[in-house]
Amino acid sequence: MSDVCAVVLAAGEGQRLRPLTAQIPKALCPVGNVPLLDRAMARVAALGLDCAVNACYLGEQVVAHVGGRAHVAVEPGDPWGTSGGLARLRDWIDGRGVLVGNADAYLADPARAPGPDIAHLLAGWDGETVRILGVPGSTGGREFGAHRFAGFSLLPWTVVRDLPVERGELVRTAWRPAERAGLLEVVEYRGDYLDTGTPATYLAANLHAAGGGNLIDPTAIVSAPVERAVIGAGAVVAGPVTEAVVWPGGRVAAGELLRDAIRAHDGLTVPVA
Repeated sequence: MSDVCAVVLAAGEGQRLRPLTAQIPKALCPVGNVPLLDRAMARVAALGLDCAVNACYLGEQVVAHVGGRAHVAVEPGDPWGTSGGLARLRDWIDGRGVLVGNADAYLADPARAPGPDIAHLLAGWDGETVRILGVPGSTGGREFGAHRFAGFSLLPWTVVRDLPVERGELVRTAWRPAERAGLLEVVEYRGDYLDTGTPATYLAANLHAAGGGNLIDPTAIVSAPVERAVIGAGAVVAGPVTEAVVWPGGRVAAGELLRDAIRAHDGLTVPVA
């Protein structure tokens, strides 16, 4: 669709995921052995949309990871937020509507999600309303009727054009104003959605991606029992692992039990209570 482009927001640090994000931006944290950013970009690529990615925290890692797959804009200083980051890309968007996705939003793989995926945001769109992807249920904060935001929204150029070039969030500058004007549409997503912002939800997303079993990269060396686990590329697992994630290159020593936890780089372990 030449009149619609896409922006994947990947500028945030992921403070709630620390210390996992002390040396890697949240967007590059793997879920099911695939970086979150790649999951979002693959969804956009399936729609054939021109794509941009914004970066800030450890932005050089995002730039290197994306390479030539998308236009990358690095924000100066601290992250500008979902609204500010989009406003800074206004020249690149250049009159088009824009599908905006949060890199840290985990949506079930399209083949396993019932009903339409994010493509349903575009179906029959008149180019004037604001659409957000929503899942049933409300948890406080960013509620929209009987739905909560599920990581993707669709904005017309008239909204993007008027976004202030300052730090801010789309919920304040775009979604709520459209809601008050009667121009907000919630498109229901019937698959599973998780905000991967905390160690608990990050682990849950990984276990969901494993489909209730194990997901082990073929280059990993596993010589101990694993149960409901995700094991990354080049990992060495010599001790039992249960309901846990071992990042690429991670190690679990013989005699060690890794359970309800994330084993990251350099032996870093983040338990999930």
